[in-house]
Amino acid sequence: MSGFEAFDAPREPGQPPRIPLPRSSVEDGDRPLPAPQEPASAPLVLEHHVLKSLLGAWALAACSAEETTAVEDHLGGCGPCAEEALRLRDAVGLLHPPESLDLDPALRTRVLQGCLDRRPPRIPVPDWATPYDAETARLDALLQDIGDAEWHAPVRLRWFDGEGPTSRRTTVAGVIAHLLCVDGLVAVALGLDDPLGGSPADGPGPAFRTEALWRSAPSPPTRAVRRPWREQSHDLVRTVSFTGGSGSGRLAVSYGDFDLPLHDAMLDRAFECWVHAEDIADAVDYPYEPPAPRHLHRMIDLAARMLPVVLAGRRQEGLASPAPGRHLGVAGGPGRSLRLEIEGLGGGEWLIPLDSPAAEASPEHEIAHVALDGVEFCRLAAGHVPPEEAAAGQVGDREAIRDVLFAAASLSRM
Repeated sequence: MSGFEAFDAPREPGQPPRIPLPRSSVEDGDRPLPAPQEPASAPLVLEHHVLKSLLGAWALAACSAEETTAVEDHLGGCGPCAEEALRLRDAVGLLHPPESLDLDPALRTRVLQGCLDRRPPRIPVPDWATPYDAETARLDALLQDIGDAEWHAPVRLRWFDGEGPTSRRTTVAGVIAHLLCVDGLVAVALGLDDPLGGSPADGPGPAFRTEALWRSAPSPPTRAVRRPWREQSHDLVRTVSFTGGSGSGRLAVSYGDFDLPLHDAMLDRAFECWVHAEDIADAVDYPYEPPAPRHLHRMIDLAARMLPVVLAGRRQEGLASPAPGRHLGVAGGPGRSLRLEIEGLGGGEWLIPLDSPAAEASPEHEIAHVALDGVEFCRLAAGHVPPEEAAAGQVGDREAIRDVLFAAASLSRM
């Protein structure tokens, strides 16, 4: 009975029902007595319609002490009000505790899945494109809720340049322009229009494209940038859905100094969309949840698969110096490995080859073990957490662990 007395006690015909007192007025069955030094105040005398209007507040224990006394005295002699108070008190017992108004990030996926179970789509979205579809929809929902002035709220884009953290100041609208530019790399690979139009193409990397757009704009970006960004995201999902088939996912997408197959590029764009959505949410003081666990798992898997290449590149640049006696592993052969354990959302385990991207990771050659929370690992890979400060459980070769944590941070870019 939610802590209230039972209402089914027998009563004489025509007698009003017994109404339990609100919790705030009753403690262990005893009504608190007024302090002896204060004289008792005169009872309130209120008209029937006023007392009736107070029934809702009384049921919520929101009346003053004088109003509570007046209402309870009235309920003892008014049958209709007593019945109404009984219904209101039952309704209060059904109320849920306060909860966040922000939707579960997995809700959209569950609703769509329920619809698709009833009526499968004629042209389904490829499984590898669903994280991008979900993250762009979540960001767009956030953008719908912010006002004109908030589009100019300052945002600091942060990443790790290989040796230390760096950042670039922009605005909420500038972040969306950045996403528009870099998503355009996928659009160009698919034969769609380049959002940069006739901009020079001799520096096609994400940073170059973003700076080119920011410089060429006649004025700072405004909320008007939302429409072309959202239309482009719809075009990307629609195009990869129409091309269909697993073969289309292997189409190469150029990022300037490296390529990614289309299915990984779409995951990369989903990851960056989430990271920058959090940047925007922080700027406008709005809560924002991580992606759905199965989408987060795929983003972590992409980062784990890219670590050996990034680690090899850092070694060539002298940023991950091998200890004496180390050598590159034979292509396809077993080599020294680090076990990356991701806990919480999107969790799992990955064996990372340390000596060569072509080497085969092997449990028998495991020399170190690192454990991180899933969201913490993603923020490390986004350059939002310095590798020295990553909350990691570490066992084994300390230098190998340091190399992998720094390689994870080096995955980030503007």
